[in-house]
Amino acid sequence: MASHNGAVVPRDFPPPIDSPGEIVKRELDSEDERIEVGVAIVGGGTAGLACANRLLQLLGDDPATMERLGEVPVAVIEKSKACGGHSLSGAVMRPGPLQELFPELSREDWRREGFAYGEVDKEAVYLLPTGKTKLRIPPPPPFRNHGNEIVSVAALARYQARQAEEGGAYILTETAATHLIVEDGRVVGVRSGDKGRGKDGQPLGNFEPGTDIKAQATVLAEGCWGHLTGAAIREFDLGADREPPVWELGVKEVWKVPKPLDRLIHTVGPWPLKISSRYGQIGGTWLYPMKDEKTGDDLVSIGFVVDLEYADATTSCHDLLQLFKTHPLVRKILEGGERVAWGAKAIPGGGYWSMPKLTMPGALLVGDAAGMVDTVALKGVHLCIRSGMLAAESIYRALKAGRTDFSAYEEMIEDSQVGKELWQVRNTRQPFQRGFLQGGPLVNLMIATKGRFPGGRWHWHRNDERPMFVGSTRNRYPKPDGKYTFDKLSSVFISGNATRDDAPNHIRVQKDIPRELAETWVWMCPAGVYEIPDDAPDEGPVDLIVNYTNCVQCGAITAKGGRLTPPEGGDGPLYTIT
Repeated sequence: MASHNGAVVPRDFPPPIDSPGEIVKRELDSEDERIEVGVAIVGGGTAGLACANRLLQLLGDDPATMERLGEVPVAVIEKSKACGGHSLSGAVMRPGPLQELFPELSREDWRREGFAYGEVDKEAVYLLPTGKTKLRIPPPPPFRNHGNEIVSVAALARYQARQAEEGGAYILTETAATHLIVEDGRVVGVRSGDKGRGKDGQPLGNFEPGTDIKAQATVLAEGCWGHLTGAAIREFDLGADREPPVWELGVKEVWKVPKPLDRLIHTVGPWPLKISSRYGQIGGTWLYPMKDEKTGDDLVSIGFVVDLEYADATTSCHDLLQLFKTHPLVRKILEGGERVAWGAKAIPGGGYWSMPKLTMPGALLVGDAAGMVDTVALKGVHLCIRSGMLAAESIYRALKAGRTDFSAYEEMIEDSQVGKELWQVRNTRQPFQRGFLQGGPLVNLMIATKGRFPGGRWHWHRNDERPMFVGSTRNRYPKPDGKYTFDKLSSVFISGNATRDDAPNHIRVQKDIPRELAETWVWMCPAGVYEIPDDAPDEGPVDLIVNYTNCVQCGAITAKGGRLTPPEGGDGPLYTIT
């Protein structure tokens, strides 16, 4: 299929999946074949566990309502081996919501618990004109982080999970939620995925079928454009009158260094990206100091984020991070150090106008699943926690009154700091779809006026509508040396990825595709999932190879024409300090 005057547009090659037809289950199994819980929370990350903990706090003071929710008042369904195992972020967190969720904990306690690494007291922002030069600039208002806390969202989720279990939650790890169950126009629960199927879907000797999990309330906290979230948005038309979702991709490393970094650093380019609007490359970097209170190690979190709006198929976030490390500014910081962790994750980039309707009969969306990220300030963790808490309060009030209408949550979000923060940056990133040079001045105006000027509602177009070409960005990437710069496969290895070699393929993409699209997927994927055969023609269809067992669940493929579905529970990476 071709369109757009012969240009290759990813949207013209949709993945072979029927959503929601394939993902929505239309009736519950019989009572003796299902599990019944009070509230089912899909996703054991920051938002889902904030919801679980806040809900259990409220139920702890109201035993009558807790009893009405049954033997399992709150269940958290997490596909990774441990809560937080698929969680990755920068992350510099605004502390307020977490302090409210756990008021008995001091920030020193956070560090002793191992999920926080220090308060920001110094910071610097650099413009990088070239790969050798730097220019320090005053931190723009969104980049001012004094007083914020450097955290690991993976470790934070593990702490939240322990608190939730102590409060009475039932946490089902290694459990993928594969179907949303909808009866009579209302979400009534989810179904867990089968385990023990072979490559062709055949049951193996250890086969275990999935189970229906019936719930009085269902919370979708799957993260960035989750499997069930996408089906729910379509099933209930939650995206009506909203802008389409757009994405960014972040790749992160953690280094143990001999000399502590004394400040938080951001760079805003243009290097190492190409400045021409033809390439469509927009992105930035971070370097965050981390002090491990348990081991005494000095660590540095380093990451690169690129908008998935780019047009050059050879744009690779992983390789751009390796290139970034060759800058003298970075080499000086990492010199003599050792890389100890790596990971990759897609990030919702659409902000306020791209947020779908947050509720549907019987269910609601929280955190990244709802697109609650301020991509101007590079902040989302505090919004995840706040939205999870507000979701819990909405659910509690409704269930206490015997109702399953959670629509009050919409107004609660709008009136909260979540809605206010996202409203102020509602139009701030859209101008970049015109390119760095044309969009930059408008972005600065939007930031300075908090979206009031030029004003109005600025529109997005989908990332997969951008025509792709095979450009020259790849020519700049450094050759991996295994000590300072690394290839993708060695990076996947240290992510803890443990997907079975004989597991079914969980990635849906077309196979016979134009060279431009094949190159897009090969270079975009940070884990080396997609491969072009050596004997593939330079022009014409490419029979793409999909090495799905490499996948680290970053989700970026959904932005450029494919679809990620849940693997078998327990597969994927096991992040610990990301």
